[in-house]
Amino acid sequence: MAERTRRKRTATAVDFSARLLAWFDLHGRHDLPWQRDHSPYRVWLSEIMLQQTQVNTVIPYFERFVAAFPDVAALAAAPVDSVLHHWTGLGYYARARNLHRTARLVTEQYDGQFPALLDELAALPGIGRSTAGAIAAIAFGQRAAILDGNVKRVLARHGAIAGWPGQPDVARALWEIAERFTPTARVADYTQAIMDLGATLCTRTRPACARCPVRADCLAHAAGVPEQYPGRKPKTAMPIRATLFLILRNPAGAVLLEQRPPTGIWGGLWSFPECAPEADIASQCDALGYRALNWQAGAARRHVFSHYRLDYTPVVVTVAAGFGIADGDGRRWVFPASPGALGLPAPAKRLLAELGNA
Repeated sequence: MAERTRRKRTATAVDFSARLLAWFDLHGRHDLPWQRDHSPYRVWLSEIMLQQTQVNTVIPYFERFVAAFPDVAALAAAPVDSVLHHWTGLGYYARARNLHRTARLVTEQYDGQFPALLDELAALPGIGRSTAGAIAAIAFGQRAAILDGNVKRVLARHGAIAGWPGQPDVARALWEIAERFTPTARVADYTQAIMDLGATLCTRTRPACARCPVRADCLAHAAGVPEQYPGRKPKTAMPIRATLFLILRNPAGAVLLEQRPPTGIWGGLWSFPECAPEADIASQCDALGYRALNWQAGAARRHVFSHYRLDYTPVVVTVAAGFGIADGDGRRWVFPASPGALGLPAPAKRLLAELGNA
């Protein structure tokens, strides 16, 4: 009985990959920028950019990034400010910092060549199990499973795996299926195919089941409830944090930016000094080393992170001429219309553009 079950499961896995590859040959995406050259560097870069970000958003960033940093050596040699500048607007900036760290590790410890072993790839900053599997499969042709968001959705629906994939038991079940379904032949194409299926047909809402190559044995489709899988993350109240952005402006029209700490939200990026909404503006400017002449608050705005909401109010402060006592490497005066090649969080970039246009 156990042997018959094993043969049945193996046949299902082979059939699943065969149908998926046949569909991919006809309907898959074959001309994405990172598919034109499957070098480990380009595959790695695309996989990091595609984490929690859609393909259409990533494409222009990818093309600009590889134009500026054509290989891992160029990326390792670049200042982190330049790396963050080219990442500005893509979000989740820890990805950019980890890219830079990994580029340096690959250059220093692996003589500029990415390791092909799955465990060594997964140990590099910012590369987890699934991303390591994608690099190993696409760049090196190794049999390695992946389980990104699209693949989780496909497999959860196909096998009617209930529960939120963030739960350990659900994740284990999905990894077991991912490992079993990954073929030994054409593994790079299969990896791209199952990601494409989730991105183009097996979408979160209104999945196109009628065109799905594996719908015949998809349990969620058979039950008529594909959108119930995978299970949703349990809802928790989203905290709200409020802050003031102090836009110090000197008589020449330049504004002050300061570099945030290397870790945490917007780590290493350049933004405006912040203070609590109830803080005294004049005292805050004194602490920065500048004398506030007058100030005007704008309308409050909201920026949404994955785990909290930030309500920020821009306050334009005119300061007296002269250099501040606290100026240094972590502070910089820039003109809003031309801030230079700095990594900027989206709210700061937007405010600078508005000031530049004004």
